[in-house]
Amino acid sequence: MIDILYTVITFSSMLMLFKYFGKYQINNLQAIIVNYFTAGNLSLIVAHNNNIKISLPDIIYSTYIIPSLIIGFFFIVTFNLLAFGTQKIGIAISTVANKMSMIIPVIIGISLFSEKLGMFKLIGIVLAISAIYMTSTTSGKLSFDKKFLPIILLIFFGQGIADGTLSWAQKFTITPDNTALFFACTFLSAGILGSLFLLYELIVKKIKLQSKSILWGIALGIPNYFTLHFFVSSLQSPILESSQVFPVVNMGVIILSAVGGILLFKEKLTTFNWSGIALAVMAISLITFF
Repeated sequence: MIDILYTVITFSSMLMLFKYFGKYQINNLQAIIVNYFTAGNLSLIVAHNNNIKISLPDIIYSTYIIPSLIIGFFFIVTFNLLAFGTQKIGIAISTVANKMSMIIPVIIGISLFSEKLGMFKLIGIVLAISAIYMTSTTSGKLSFDKKFLPIILLIFFGQGIADGTLSWAQKFTITPDNTALFFACTFLSAGILGSLFLLYELIVKKIKLQSKSILWGIALGIPNYFTLHFFVSSLQSPILESSQVFPVVNMGVIILSAVGGILLFKEKLTTFNWSGIALAVMAISLITFF
């Protein structure tokens, strides 16, 4: 359970950093790419300190290389779609699409891993979905230009597939001996793919590199590494199944982010939002303890 708490704290700190991106006009793409290279290099440092052999041929022919590349691909694509969606569609709709994606790994856990789905757990998951909606909107209404529907669906399925693949990899390919290298492949593949997008912006759009975006990217990469580290540890815990971990983490992030928004950014929550947070607490209790 302590790993879930750490996951919630580090993930929420990433969201808080994103708030500052807008305040200080940070280039999202540049910071996100640097973030992945930072997290990837931290993974390699951890592997080296644990005396894990770092061999390119061994990595290429490893059992974890394919899932790590898949996750890395969806990480960078979803991150950029989320940034685009936040700017063009709105933070509420983008957040709902991103958080609702927990349905996919939950379904995978129940259908493929034969995890139990009791009545209380089912009610908790339904409450969690409702809580995500209620905490992400101001009046309970979501309206958007229908031309952006593909973006919303891509955010939903992209994050869901990444999380589902991570859950599968944790059960079948990740071991204590290769965890750090799995992380490195995941983060670095996301960074390399993102660099292709960046080259397009630098060459075609003539956008310049920002030193401040690089610095903020480094700051983002540190909690990003620890988020994945603690999240995988949470999935490996014998106490909770993956279909419990994903909703509990999402609900915890929502609650802590709401508190952080109030304390750090003087955000105000509506009665509808507070009702959603109350539902989130109930959902966590039902999913975790019943």
